[in-house]
Amino acid sequence: MRSKLQPFVDSLALPPPQAQSLSNQLDQDSNLAAFLSESAQDVSKALKNIRFFRSKFAVRSGGHSPNPGFSNIHNPGILIDLQKFNQIQISQDKKVASLGPGGRWGDVLAALDPYDVSVIGGRIPQVGVAGVILGGGLFHFSGEYGLAGDNVKNFEIVLSDGTVTNANADRNPDLFWALKGGGANFGIVTRFDLYTIPVRNIWFQVAIYTPDQVPAILDAFAEWQDKGASDVKSTVALIIAPEAATVGLIYSAPADKPEAFDPFYSIPPATVAVPPNNGTVLSLTNILGTTFSNAPQRHDYRGASSKVDVQLYKEVYTFWREQAVAVHEATGANMTFTLQPIPVNLVDQGIAKGGNPLGLPRINHQWWTTLVDWNNAEDDEKVRAVPIATSEKWKELGEQRGSYIPFLFMNDGSRDQSPLSLYGAENVARLKSVSRKYDPSQTFQTLQGNGFLLSKV
Repeated sequence: MRSKLQPFVDSLALPPPQAQSLSNQLDQDSNLAAFLSESAQDVSKALKNIRFFRSKFAVRSGGHSPNPGFSNIHNPGILIDLQKFNQIQISQDKKVASLGPGGRWGDVLAALDPYDVSVIGGRIPQVGVAGVILGGGLFHFSGEYGLAGDNVKNFEIVLSDGTVTNANADRNPDLFWALKGGGANFGIVTRFDLYTIPVRNIWFQVAIYTPDQVPAILDAFAEWQDKGASDVKSTVALIIAPEAATVGLIYSAPADKPEAFDPFYSIPPATVAVPPNNGTVLSLTNILGTTFSNAPQRHDYRGASSKVDVQLYKEVYTFWREQAVAVHEATGANMTFTLQPIPVNLVDQGIAKGGNPLGLPRINHQWWTTLVDWNNAEDDEKVRAVPIATSEKWKELGEQRGSYIPFLFMNDGSRDQSPLSLYGAENVARLKSVSRKYDPSQTFQTLQGNGFLLSKV
């Protein structure tokens, strides 16, 4: 192993301590981690060596994904770590923000705050830039502006042969389309040029409700989806745990009790976690950052989709809660039941901005997800059985009611799910054609260790 990969280590021109560290790892036949400099040329050099030596590899930006092998590599292999690619630059006219793939969304929004602009990106500050955008990217204001991928002006990307190029509406437009939700199938993006949005000052509140209030909350949520969501500045964050429901009402402009949220105002909260206020995107982001633990636990998430159907919401929630409580008592695992609203304007924004490969229906709907945390590896099967059964229940009951939507948001996909297969046959065929055109050696399909790969579809 050392004799085979030592030229790769030498080619990186790392400082002596890092080079020695990698050499020691090779001696131990452990993972080879390539901590690259802040240039596309270094990524190019790495990919040329990977292809030459036919080495298995993985790419890490933020490393948020809990799916095995998606942002790490097992022996033997190379990990291309992009966390040094965390640059944040804004154009002179403040209309474009250029981001490195390894940046974190909290840092991005903090850097843009003094310019009175934001971008469509990730909602949780600890999450990395690249994975969010390449999976589509759902943000608080996606109902008004579309998904993160829809708001990219240009991708700088390194192809499998080491070529550094750009993909945008004028140059490599087919690749541009594919990168707006097609995942890590085409190359390594080393810069995202995003259009900024003129949103800084916003209205929001966060309230906590008891389990017996969940049916009323679901009624209000569905009513808002049918009526209030027509005000595209409004969105609702609904996160339900077995012991409580958290409802965040967010409006993308200063306001005083926006009428769009009328269905929720009549339900008295058990606790007001964040009183109604006119704050900023950054202040909301900082609050959200305190709600997610960085403890070294085991994680999983999962997704499913449906039309607006409050009875379906209630039936699946009841099914989920019984199992979630039982597995918590048995293992200590915590999990959530989260409904993410997808108004029709989100879909229309994607179409208006050149289209994307997701194949979304032009109707109001929702993307369900669950975040799962637990401690012991021996509980993996028992804990994961709950979200697996719940996603199956969404399909079973949804099909019975004519409300199931065969779509899976890639950013919420679990290791055994296949979001790309649900993009529609025409879009999948088009994605595969783009993959063969820009990666004729199929390096990203055959040597990339794991991920939502087109080769699996």
